[in-house]
Amino acid sequence: MNEEYRRRKKVTIYDVAREAAVSPSTVSRAFARPGRVNAETAERIREVAEALGYRANRIPRSERDEMTRVLAFVVADVTNPVYPEIMRGFQNKARELDYSTILLDFHEDAQYEQELIQRIIPIVDGVALISSRLSDSAIVQIAKVVPLVAVNRHVKGVASVIPDTERGITHAVTHLAELGHRKLTYLSGPPASWIDGTRWRALSHVCKTRGVSLRRIGPNAPSVRGGLEAAQIWRASPTSALIAFNDIMAIGFIKGVQAMGLEVPADVSVIGVDNSRSSVLNTPSLSSIAPPTGETGRRAAQMLIHDITHRSARGTRAVLVPMGVIFRDSVAAPSGRSCSLQPGIQS
Repeated sequence: MNEEYRRRKKVTIYDVAREAAVSPSTVSRAFARPGRVNAETAERIREVAEALGYRANRIPRSERDEMTRVLAFVVADVTNPVYPEIMRGFQNKARELDYSTILLDFHEDAQYEQELIQRIIPIVDGVALISSRLSDSAIVQIAKVVPLVAVNRHVKGVASVIPDTERGITHAVTHLAELGHRKLTYLSGPPASWIDGTRWRALSHVCKTRGVSLRRIGPNAPSVRGGLEAAQIWRASPTSALIAFNDIMAIGFIKGVQAMGLEVPADVSVIGVDNSRSSVLNTPSLSSIAPPTGETGRRAAQMLIHDITHRSARGTRAVLVPMGVIFRDSVAAPSGRSCSLQPGIQS
């Protein structure tokens, strides 16, 4: 079985904890602060770790468990323009409370995300997971080792900051329906995205109550390329309106349909999510469902630092931040022109 571990994946602290029949936090202490763990238990953990091929990547803390006053800000993709805006709010609040912030980008790879977190746990006081792709159980296990806050993700028993998705989606679909749109496409995000599932459920509910037909294209990469590729699928059965998982995917979609000789919003109205700076730089300017990104970051930092300084009373609450919609040039009443894409197909 040990060889199987080595072939299959990089061994983590959770593998060692499972084999040694202890908690992940005990494994962490055995390596970072061995004086805090029973000698017999610590020896068993070291033996299991050696047998599995686990190597602790760490900068050791002192036996006094001194605080580093450093927070980890872990994001799915640093090239997504919304994450720097969340980080700015997070970093400003952290700095106000005398903490520094380090940025980690896991490139939409859940296994790499977990490896990065394991490496930095010994050198940070807390971790903020932004749009994590880990399972709920993995996030809960990490929260047992280090104070943690999840952003754009609700995990039972873990402090979370989440957008009021239903409110934002309801506003967007209601406006589209009032303009006369009756068929809507949703470009979904990556399959491991919790917030993507939340948006789809909200869309399904609101479209049903508003009499709007809804279909889904995806999963898609949350990128310009993901939007470009989705545009080709949309073309086979066009709708007069579309909501994308995020702004950069919406921009990719717009570029894709423009390359087909179509116009936005004359042939299709497009709405993104995040209200990132890219939305106003696009032509046409992009309508977007808008969370308060700076406030989201500030609330996340405040919650995390509270839990660091009150470890005996860590919060497990979820804070809901409001979402509105900024309507720009990419949305208009349907013109009926999209029926010209293919004979017999109507929007």
